[in-house]
Amino acid sequence: MRSIIAKSAGILAVSSMVLLPVPLQAAEKTTNHNSHAHGEKSAEKSVYKGYFENSQIKSRTLADWQGDWQSVYPYLEDGTLEPVWAHKAESGDKTAEEYKAYYTTGYRTDVDRIVIDGDRITFHKGAEAATGLYEEDGYEILNYEKGNRGVRFIFKKVDGDDSAPEIIQFSDHQIAPGKAGHYHLYWGDDREALLSELTNWPTYYPSSLNGEQIVEEMTAH
Repeated sequence: MRSIIAKSAGILAVSSMVLLPVPLQAAEKTTNHNSHAHGEKSAEKSVYKGYFENSQIKSRTLADWQGDWQSVYPYLEDGTLEPVWAHKAESGDKTAEEYKAYYTTGYRTDVDRIVIDGDRITFHKGAEAATGLYEEDGYEILNYEKGNRGVRFIFKKVDGDDSAPEIIQFSDHQIAPGKAGHYHLYWGDDREALLSELTNWPTYYPSSLNGEQIVEEMTAH
């Protein structure tokens, strides 16, 4: 896929416990297992932050985003997400208020719920709903100014309501098949125009989660 340039976002205590010798082979297995697990976790964290090789990117299907999803924007509006901004400010380069302003622009949407069932995606705006049938349409790599990258997995409408968007683009910090825990979604009728959208990224978490659980998920990263 082509790559797109995007401009932007002690003292040691001695124990009396007796240590029994560990067989060398068992010790090697434990060490190798721990090293492997640490390596996998480190690689996942690197991908999450947007640092990866093109060879690591794999095509994905809508199976990764199946389910009933809720927008987090209402939780921002009612103050539920306030602890998130404070948490980010502890180690980030913005104040809590600045983070809130940034995410207010990012999360803003009137699509409060999305249901993905097979190849059918239903967009809910209050009492109104629009459904489209979508098929995979590849992915695009975005290169950001600070050096990291992102991948948009793209699907196009092949049937459904006229009011359902022609193009949708998923971004969930993953670059290969795997169930999403949350995602940012871009939608509209112009594929290229959507790729240049970097400030508004409506974000969705499982509808089964309440506000406090979403805060826990957000502050875990």
